[in-house]
Amino acid sequence: MNASVTLHAAATPTAPALTLRPWCAQDVAALVQVYRDPDLRRWASAPIESADDGLRWVRAQERGWATGARFGFAVVEEPLDAAPPRLVGNVVLKGAGSGKPSAEVGYWTAAQARGRGVAPRALAALTDWAFDAFQAEGLEGLELLHQIDNLASCRVAEKSGFALDRILPSAPPAYPLDGHLHIRRLRR
Repeated sequence: MNASVTLHAAATPTAPALTLRPWCAQDVAALVQVYRDPDLRRWASAPIESADDGLRWVRAQERGWATGARFGFAVVEEPLDAAPPRLVGNVVLKGAGSGKPSAEVGYWTAAQARGRGVAPRALAALTDWAFDAFQAEGLEGLELLHQIDNLASCRVAEKSGFALDRILPSAPPAYPLDGHLHIRRLRR
């Protein structure tokens, strides 16, 4: 898969347009800043506390693109004024490939961008791209998992057309609580 893919989510009456593009080393400072948010750190699987941590994370995203195992996108807000674009989130497609009927999506939103529709718009752009890019290889559905107490992720899933499929049992220590599995099927 080409790592130069760029996706877009149009502006709304209350929020600027979004650009989704592969992560790069220039994102490290903004990534470290975003990860200072305790709510994000609560849900994140790997803490990012320094520029070195951030660079390792970005390099892992780049390797994911190179191997086709993981397609991570920085979500960047395009301000209406002359301000520079700013990092507001992340969306990722994991496990898509030849002969695989399902893949997993994930996301997070920076604290300053929550409540403005960033996650649903970015997830919609990723979902459309995933089905377009991988339908010919057999992709039929996308899975979205979150811990049962992450109510914001549940709302994003529902707004984005991912129906609750079932409750998953906890698997400590990585998943100390039960989880929700949401699924979105390819609409033909």
